[in-house]
Amino acid sequence: MTTKSAAAAARATVYGYPRQGRDRELKKAIEGYWKGRVTADALRSTAAELRRTNWRQLAGAGVHEVPTGDFSYYDHVLDTTVMVGAIPARHREAVAADALDGYFAMARGTRDVAPLEMTKWFDTNYHYLVPELGPDTVFAADSAKQVAELAEALALGLTARPVLVGPVTYLLLAKPAPGVPADFDPLTLLDRLLPVYAEVLADLRAAGAEWVQLDEPALVQDRTPADLNAAARAYRDLSALTDRPKLLVASYFDRLGDALPVLAKAPVEGLALDFTGPAAANLEGLAAVGGLPGKRLVAGVVDGRNIWVNDLEKSLSVLGTLLGLADRVDVSASSSLLHVPLDAAAEKDVDPQILRWLSFAKQKTTEITTLAKGLARGTDAIAGELAANRAALASRANSPITRNPAVRARTGAVTDADARRSQPYAERAAAQRAHLGLPLLPTTTIGSFPQTGELRTARADLRAGRIDTAGYEERIRTEIQEVVSYQEKAGVDVLVHGEPERNDMVQYFAEQLDGYLATQHGWVQSYGTRYVRPPVLAGDISRPEPMTVRWTSYAQSLTAKPVKGMLTGPVTMLAWSFVRDDQPLGETARQVALALRDEVADLEAAGTSVIQVDEPALRETLPLRAADRPAYLAWATEAFRLATSGVRPDTQVHTHMCYAEFGDIVQAIDDLDADVISLEAARSHMQVARELAAHGYPREAGPGVWDIHSPRVPSAEEAADLLRTGLEAIPAERLWVNPDCGLKTRAWPETRASLENLVAAARTVREELSGS
Repeated sequence: MTTKSAAAAARATVYGYPRQGRDRELKKAIEGYWKGRVTADALRSTAAELRRTNWRQLAGAGVHEVPTGDFSYYDHVLDTTVMVGAIPARHREAVAADALDGYFAMARGTRDVAPLEMTKWFDTNYHYLVPELGPDTVFAADSAKQVAELAEALALGLTARPVLVGPVTYLLLAKPAPGVPADFDPLTLLDRLLPVYAEVLADLRAAGAEWVQLDEPALVQDRTPADLNAAARAYRDLSALTDRPKLLVASYFDRLGDALPVLAKAPVEGLALDFTGPAAANLEGLAAVGGLPGKRLVAGVVDGRNIWVNDLEKSLSVLGTLLGLADRVDVSASSSLLHVPLDAAAEKDVDPQILRWLSFAKQKTTEITTLAKGLARGTDAIAGELAANRAALASRANSPITRNPAVRARTGAVTDADARRSQPYAERAAAQRAHLGLPLLPTTTIGSFPQTGELRTARADLRAGRIDTAGYEERIRTEIQEVVSYQEKAGVDVLVHGEPERNDMVQYFAEQLDGYLATQHGWVQSYGTRYVRPPVLAGDISRPEPMTVRWTSYAQSLTAKPVKGMLTGPVTMLAWSFVRDDQPLGETARQVALALRDEVADLEAAGTSVIQVDEPALRETLPLRAADRPAYLAWATEAFRLATSGVRPDTQVHTHMCYAEFGDIVQAIDDLDADVISLEAARSHMQVARELAAHGYPREAGPGVWDIHSPRVPSAEEAADLLRTGLEAIPAERLWVNPDCGLKTRAWPETRASLENLVAAARTVREELSGS
């Protein structure tokens, strides 16, 4: 049973909701706008309808306070940049001419102007656009988007709470603008930024906001005393405003640690805290500071980032404890539901036994409202829901789907020697150079080539039965022939088959591994209009048969040049999937690594001399707290080596990483013991090359010279300049020339032009080095 005060206080809310719509209507409208097929007014109309649909779904499910401002055409951090007027100088003219086109120019670049840098949002697979700031940055409030969306929700008769990126997190996420010294600290701009937030808050209050949420997830990372003092000052000053709504400061993704007493003492009206996973420590921390007397607590007890059904009784226990620590306790997910798919009920092909274990955004909303009801009215009011929840949890725990004795026996037999190459790198490098015969500054791509409409249509036709397997495979063969032929004519040194048969770099493998579950409608935003369907790790992992050997071998038969075998590494297979929460991640990684080890062995046996095992997610999965990182990096790097260490010395192992901050994992990159690593570097102006050099990285590296997340075509001279910058850090005999990432999302015309410019740049710099 609960107290009368709890019954009066407990409410359900969420921090954010998936943006794309049931059928990815937002993606289609935006891409149609880019191509000139959809007008700006039509795009705005589609977006407005999606917002209304989301709010009505939430309210209909029993959510008492819906979020506004979390909806975005591209990225909510970019929206914040617009809100505070921090438009980079190179984009101001475009923004002034047309705000919408200028917004997309900042995100994607134009033919002549580079976009903002993009990187991962904390330890998720969502990407944000990095603010560029400097000592001359002038902020100016533009609250039009936030006010308009609040007005839309209020017009529907809903209680609404605007959600903004908080000022401290915004500055901590920012980087020095181009031309600004690298040691410039954007946090020094806080006093200049706070009046802008004050103006936005006043505008929202005038528009009818009772509460405004300010997200400060950066405070769950290890923060300096100066950072914490800045947070204390920010919320002291904002709370002192007379013309403002009530302030709810939110954090998520991990425990707050030293930041918790700072926020607890801040004169704001409420805190929203994560109580799942490692953030469960916030419960103890909150008790240690004496709770939040007189304040509102929004308790994130439903995992907002994974898709497993919540343990309602466990969450109710946490909520019951929290009732004594705050004046009012409301119930929410641990973070925005942006990070999970929309609706598990759409998955008609999933085994009904497994489907009852799954909880997407709509199901999580029901869990939240059920918990709020139970907290307010007592467990008798939700007895049926609790019984069904217990049965679902027991079904999963006892299912043979989740346990394979043979897989567990194999992982238990792994030794340290299994994760070590047979010879040190220097000896391997000499053997590989003799075997491969590559030129100085060898050129290659990351793996995928454009996924054309014809390829997508062919896959859809195969699924629908409009073509048979033979017809589909003939289309794949033709595409591989064209890709290999083009690379040879362009002068690329190490080729790829282009991956025409692959729908996604994780999903493709998940569909062929036992223990994985693929969804049909489980779309999640990765960046902009790029949506992925993360597969689900439902049970123990094994490989029934080879997954890539056939098409790689076919491509190799078409050319005398080496063709890379392309695999996705174990950490990325976990990071871009919805992982099991019933066993340690390291155990799951080892299972995936052994399945990949079998594939690597089969590729080598079939004559593949270069094998790339991509790990773009190694950095993004890095725990947010330094104390948790050594254990993670130990199993993560071991898993990569376990997958790759069974090959001969003259087989060259590559890996790839992109769109992350690499400086704090350089030692881990070294520990992978890959022969060659390719990394994103174009937007960050070769920063990673300097970081590798500072570490003394001894192996070969390909810092990217072509930003493939922008449609612009870099000139040969631009790529050559980046190469020259790379050569200042990495010796020519260890430097590769490649794009930042795979070319799947690019169109063929820009791919041809950019790749030919890349090859020309390599040729130019080779000639400069040879003195000819």
